[in-house]
Amino acid sequence: MTKQGKGLRILGAVAIAFGVLSVISGGRTLLGTADMGAVVPVVLWFNTLAGLAYIVAGLGLWQGRRWAFPLSLAIFAATLLVFAAFGMHVAQGGAYEMRTVFAMTLRSVVWGAIAVAARQALSGR
Repeated sequence: MTKQGKGLRILGAVAIAFGVLSVISGGRTLLGTADMGAVVPVVLWFNTLAGLAYIVAGLGLWQGRRWAFPLSLAIFAATLLVFAAFGMHVAQGGAYEMRTVFAMTLRSVVWGAIAVAARQALSGR
């Protein structure tokens, strides 16, 4: 396996793991089996549903599919948009948990890095 192939597999594994954890965490909260405090519904729903997109993107990366880059970029852009909506919610005095700020920051950084790495790795394919 080439170095590029190994890198794509690592990216794919990270994306898939991130997706599975997002679906589990969000699903538990939506089903009421986990109390997450002051939940912002749009963020909760986005993160849960985006977890499915993370898994699809991860599978595409794992397989070295060219479409994995635009999907990763779309996930990154959508995450930034939801983060901005969350920021507006906070600025208007809405209730929130500080861990949501950290989680959205982490998601933004991870998907920004995945999109950049996917572009580099898949550009020659």
